Amino acid sequence: MPVSRLHLNLTLAALCGAAPAVLAQPTQGVNKDEIVIGTIQDLSGPVAAYGKAARNGIQLRVDEINEQGGIHGRKLKLIVEDNAYDPKRAVLAAQKLVNQDKVFLIASHIGTPMNNAAMPIQFEKGVINFFPLSAGREMYDPPNKLKFAFVASYYDTIRMNVARLFKEKGAKNACVLYQDDDYGLEVLRGAEQGLKDIGVTMGEKTSYKRGATDFSSQVARMKGSGCDFLVLGTIIRETIGTIAEARKTGWNPTIIGSQAAYTDLIHKLGGKGMDGFYAVSTGYFPYLDVEQKDLRFWANKYKTKFGEDPSTYSSGGYWTVDMLIKAMQKAGPNLTADSFNKAMIGMGEMPADMFGNPPMKFTETQRLGSTQSRLSQIQDGRWKVVSDLR
Repeated sequence: MPVSRLHLNLTLAALCGAAPAVLAQPTQGVNKDEIVIGTIQDLSGPVAAYGKAARNGIQLRVDEINEQGGIHGRKLKLIVEDNAYDPKRAVLAAQKLVNQDKVFLIASHIGTPMNNAAMPIQFEKGVINFFPLSAGREMYDPPNKLKFAFVASYYDTIRMNVARLFKEKGAKNACVLYQDDDYGLEVLRGAEQGLKDIGVTMGEKTSYKRGATDFSSQVARMKGSGCDFLVLGTIIRETIGTIAEARKTGWNPTIIGSQAAYTDLIHKLGGKGMDGFYAVSTGYFPYLDVEQKDLRFWANKYKTKFGEDPSTYSSGGYWTVDMLIKAMQKAGPNLTADSFNKAMIGMGEMPADMFGNPPMKFTETQRLGSTQSRLSQIQDGRWKVVSDLR
């Protein structure tokens, strides 16, 4: 039967009218069955213990939500990449996740220099950088709708805690040892400003290259300067190596480090000599017998699944995914970077949680959830909170 001209015109019009819906580009990393997310960890470099713990914490929460049916009918698909704590590797990892795997967001990326190297690649494609494991100010400043940070900056937390502890101890002469990169420089600048706030000038300043293992010359210089208050912009083995060298030479200043050194590996690997070391912290340390009942339950669940004790990187990874799940649920079925951003802002002030994280709030211009921190100290081989959130 021949097709009439009117019928043909109506058919073409209908097809043309439907074309925009057919051609509309879906949100990267979101389809009817899955939401693809990525994380970049150090799995083979100097802070691999942190990266593996974070990966496990992330995986635990991903598994839980998928077992519960996912988010608006979509399961979370997690893709893990290794940056080996190297900015160049971080760039390659980000390129793969963004361009090949087409992730919706990257969560818990570890390392300040690594995040700084990767973020331009993400932002070019509208990929969110969610709760990076870095306290660099670049994680939230300048504000960007694709940035969400939850760790108060090294600069601000060191500034506040160094000033307070220096006065409390009646110290006379401060010195600093810092990693020669973006991370270490943030600790240095925060310490210098904190001392300046109380009318004190930083004394001996010395640095080391990532991967260094011998700190004898730096310790000798700082000890020789008459320093009685040492600020460390170090991570794991550098913290242990510096404190051990100081103890060996009979030098016993007050020693304070950043969030990056708040790990049980310090006292597990360093032994009794690590007692007395202070570090900035936000969350509680999740020991298996921790006082808080709900955190103790979680810590033992983690131990059962992975066969090892959790750390703050484990709880941080878990909590990060928990927060993104809440935002995705609030954003509704039509998940985009914009709807996710509006959901995070729309949640208002989110209360403190079982991990000890402070209340969080985000706005269009406030991309750091909280500026609060606490101070903890190793006492008898265990982290103890010595000043609460402020």
